[in-house]
Amino acid sequence: MQTVREFSALDYALAVFVGNDERIAFVPTMGALHAGHIALVDRAKELADRVVVSIFVNPTQFNDPADLKRYPRQEGSDAAKLEEAGCDLLWLPRAEDLYPEGFATTVSVSGLSERWEGEHRPGHFDGVATVVAKLFNAVVPNVALFGEKDFQQLAVIRRMALDLGLCSNIVGVPTVREDDGLALSSRNAFLSDLERASAVALPRALGSARAQILEGSPVAQALSEARQSLVQAGFSGVDYFALVNAMTLEPLDAPAGEMRLIAAAVIGSTRLIDNMPV
Repeated sequence: MQTVREFSALDYALAVFVGNDERIAFVPTMGALHAGHIALVDRAKELADRVVVSIFVNPTQFNDPADLKRYPRQEGSDAAKLEEAGCDLLWLPRAEDLYPEGFATTVSVSGLSERWEGEHRPGHFDGVATVVAKLFNAVVPNVALFGEKDFQQLAVIRRMALDLGLCSNIVGVPTVREDDGLALSSRNAFLSDLERASAVALPRALGSARAQILEGSPVAQALSEARQSLVQAGFSGVDYFALVNAMTLEPLDAPAGEMRLIAAAVIGSTRLIDNMPV
């Protein structure tokens, strides 16, 4: 596995791939890699000849400086995991290269960015869209892969890529879960043992609501019971628990078309998000 930091080294490595007429798959990450990220690499290897992974903790998508500061950074172990997984090129861009002095441009995806996570994390998706646009411009991949756990992020990136003509093939990879159902996330490391045991209530609430809706129960009732179950399990707050159109993310009060249950809730000092197709 090659590891590069500078744009010039990245350009040279990519030019070799392109010169060999090889398809390039790209997996952007913020590091703190787990089995969910490796699943992206595994899927990327099926779709392309070469796999490029970036690790960059993007400051512009954090609306809380303390959250940015405590985000785990483990470059050495991340690199080892990627090499073992068969990654071909690891790119570790520097903040001053992606955001040079005087940087003044923001990519904003209206509509999809404004509800749910956008409401609770102002500016988050502007930061995501801007950095992913920059990463796409640098790598110019044939296909890019993102996890479905961050379902709204996936929708925003798909819209941005389509609108700006940056990458025509955005692939969502299903959420990877622990044996008890909890979605893998770098933020799980912040949970105490007791909080970790209680956190499984989130995927269970999603599964229960899904079953109720498919059985014909009123959507409002299923969602209300799911929120109550989270509070009873020890979550201190539920930012949202909703049934939405899987394409537009608009809320639904009755089943219609392709749907997704999405949720965000806080346990201890950790905010968890999850979702489930319906």
